[in-house]
Amino acid sequence: MLKVDGVFAGGGIKSFSFVGALRVMKNENIEFERLAGTSAGAIVAAFIKAGFTVDEIESILDGLDLEELLEPKRTGVIFQFYKWIRLYRNMGIYKGALLEKWLEEVLMEKGVKTFNDLPPGSLKMVASDITTGQLLVLPDDLKRYGIIPETFSVARAIRMSCSLPFFFEPVKLQNSNGKHSVIVDGGVLSNFPIWLFSNSENKKPERPVVGFRLTPSMEMVSQREVSNAFSMLHSMVETMWKAHDLRHISKLHEKNIVFIPVDKIAATQFSISEEEKKELIELGEKSTEKFLKGWSY
Repeated sequence: MLKVDGVFAGGGIKSFSFVGALRVMKNENIEFERLAGTSAGAIVAAFIKAGFTVDEIESILDGLDLEELLEPKRTGVIFQFYKWIRLYRNMGIYKGALLEKWLEEVLMEKGVKTFNDLPPGSLKMVASDITTGQLLVLPDDLKRYGIIPETFSVARAIRMSCSLPFFFEPVKLQNSNGKHSVIVDGGVLSNFPIWLFSNSENKKPERPVVGFRLTPSMEMVSQREVSNAFSMLHSMVETMWKAHDLRHISKLHEKNIVFIPVDKIAATQFSISEEEKKELIELGEKSTEKFLKGWSY
């Protein structure tokens, strides 16, 4: 059996493709030792490290109605007005509490509540402190806030990594200055934290590192059309989000990354058909099979 460290990128519901990738890794007798991820990738990484099998993860994701994890549906002009008032005051349309509760319940099936229930250093995820402008590696960097990392809730850490700006309310932590820091989705600063398990270029890593990224490979990335102020703003934000990760992808020469080219589904899409789920899983399988055929470690 080959043991590797695995890193999973964020991508919302597109993470169904990770199920296919995991199934191929299992069939090839490859096991994950340490895991890391951002946003939806953090969820998958946590489930694997908690001890869920590939079939169990597929069942959990397949039986999940993501829309149920949002606030109860309300209609009418008054509610729509309230929603925008809440966005302004609380910095998010949805609280995110239901997502955290669901994560707690799922992880407790394997007896995982805090990071103390996992092997030391075996699970890491990324979030963004937009108050101090710093990237957070969870649970390690919780020391900055006077929190003992091992005692912190895994479900809450995942929620922090998944707090998509303006969509979910951010999590607030008291910083060293006694003020509250606003914590949002790790994808703001690093959507694909493969650098977490990267050593210096001259030092051989303890284990191979395999990353799973929900985008085409670098040579397949299409150019953006920048023709006005709005398209320029959109391209600037995307460039800032990707700049950190692309630097590390370049260093690794892409040789340890499974690129899964999902481009028809948005990260904020909360429902897909059974056919789309099947297509995502098959895409994850085919992309991983192709990667392993040419992979040398």
